[in-house]
Order: sequence, then C-alpha cells, then structure tokens
Amino acid sequence: QVQVVESGGGLVQPGGSLRLSCAASGSGSSIVSVGWYRQAPGKRRELVAIVAGVGITNYDNAVKGRFTISRDNAKNTVYLQMNNLKPEDTAVYYCGVGEPGGVSWGQGTQVTVSS
Repeated sequence: QVQVVESGGGLVQPGGSLRLSCAASGSGSSIVSVGWYRQAPGKRRELVAIVAGVGITNYDNAVKGRFTISRDNAKNTVYLQMNNLKPEDTAVYYCGVGEPGGVSWGQGTQVTVSS
C-alpha cells in the first residue's frame, strides 16, 4: 500500500496563493491516478483536481483557471498550485492515490483563506 503525506497548507489572505505537495512512497509503479480532494466543515469530501495516466487532468468547475495540478514522477510527488484563493476554498485538503486495489489517503492539510 502507498504511504501518502500532504504538506503546504496554511493561512492565506483572499487573492493569495499556496502550493500543496503530495508525496507518495511504497508502491509507485502501480499508481494510476492522484487526486486532490477537500472537505469543509459540515460538508462531504469533494474532488478538486486529478491527474491520471499520461498526464490527463481534470478540475472541479469551482477551481478551473485558479488551481493547477502537476506531478514530478522522479520525486513521486504531485502538486496543487492554488492561486487567487477565496474564503470558500477553506477546507482540509486530502491527497488520494489511486491504485488498482483502491485509494490511499494522507492525513490532510488545512487551508484557511481569511483576511
């Protein structure tokens, strides 16, 4: 099973930027997709962005044009660059690493957008 560690969260003002990192270790050759998800208080976890296969990406409409997902295969790391952050982006962000047998999750990283 893959071990997943997220980092890069924090407190930022509206309009600011953050870059989240998702480092995967343990079984890199079987990874088929890596997605960033978020969960705000009282809400269910939702997909924000995902990268799969040869680099196909998909984004939730709420973040298109503001967030960019990318990966560094040599480092087994996936990034989520978040620009023009809004208060409604406040949530715990989780990285989900997909393999044929299921999804492995990290512990999450808090992102708070507030003035």
